[in-house]
Amino acid sequence: MKELKLDSLFDAILTLKNVDECEKFFRDLCTLSELKCMSERWDALKMIEEGIPYRTIAKKTGTSTATVTRIAHWLNNGTGGYKMALERRKV
Repeated sequence: MKELKLDSLFDAILTLKNVDECEKFFRDLCTLSELKCMSERWDALKMIEEGIPYRTIAKKTGTSTATVTRIAHWLNNGTGGYKMALERRKV
């Protein structure tokens, strides 16, 4: 990931203090389509964690079953970011 030189972006994100600030920042940074895709993926991730079948998740979120499968793959075989975020939202 370091080769993508994302540190500056991540540093900017870390300065955000609440949902309102995140909303403003990401709305300026991303297109509505990009935000919609990220939101759908987050919703799919939460449903995967709940054990909901992939086809049901795809129908409810509007994502493809391939995307749901990819999200599940990264949940189980990724760097741990999804699991960390899911755990922290429970606190």
